[in-house]
Amino acid sequence: MAMATTTLSATAKIPFKTTRGDCSIHFLSPPPRMCTVTRCLNRTSSFALRSASKQHSQPLPLVVSATSAAVEADPHVTTAASSKSLPFRVGHGFDLHRLEPGYPLIIGGINIPHERGCEAHSDGDVLLHCVVDAILGALGLPDIGQIFPDSDPKWKGAASSVFIREAVRLMHEAGYELGNLDATLILQRPKLSPHKEVIRSNLCELLGADPSVVNLKAKTHEKVDSLGENRSIAAHTVVLLMRK
Repeated sequence: MAMATTTLSATAKIPFKTTRGDCSIHFLSPPPRMCTVTRCLNRTSSFALRSASKQHSQPLPLVVSATSAAVEADPHVTTAASSKSLPFRVGHGFDLHRLEPGYPLIIGGINIPHERGCEAHSDGDVLLHCVVDAILGALGLPDIGQIFPDSDPKWKGAASSVFIREAVRLMHEAGYELGNLDATLILQRPKLSPHKEVIRSNLCELLGADPSVVNLKAKTHEKVDSLGENRSIAAHTVVLLMRK
């Protein structure tokens, strides 16, 4: 590394270069004696300042000008807070359950007549599960499996309305309310057209939401993979939460 030594007089003006630009040091008052500044040519201008001032028993008043780099960061300047209150939050939920004989098919809290139902630790309500995950995701919280683990026997066969009420409580506790919700159910059978309005009405009641902000769609999977072969059922949900 290249080194250089410069002798200063009382009226000296020291130009020098750094890797970030040109700088100069001006002494506002004559120093009490001659001083020597040792500097590294490829160090920043702040290093040169510290090297000069350490040679005196009393600090020298200095003014530093730089063309392209700040000599020292302002200690009073802070970055944005790591956590901030947002005017709105968006969350997405997804869930899928295997369909097996001998289980009830519960969708949105409604028992739908069908020869197969969801095999699950709780009641296997695929719609309510993904709505819960969407709300938790929007709030930046752990997913439904972490808050209500299937390893806990107290959730065995539990109604998913318990989970959604807890998600709604957390939403209000955080200072948000539901802006709108859009959900899509994916299953080959049974047809949901006769049940959609009952499901949506019950979902609105569980969420405490106006029906105008809750939308529900249903699609088949065109007989493709486990969904299309009536071996499983899935759902997607997107929610918008608004600051109260």
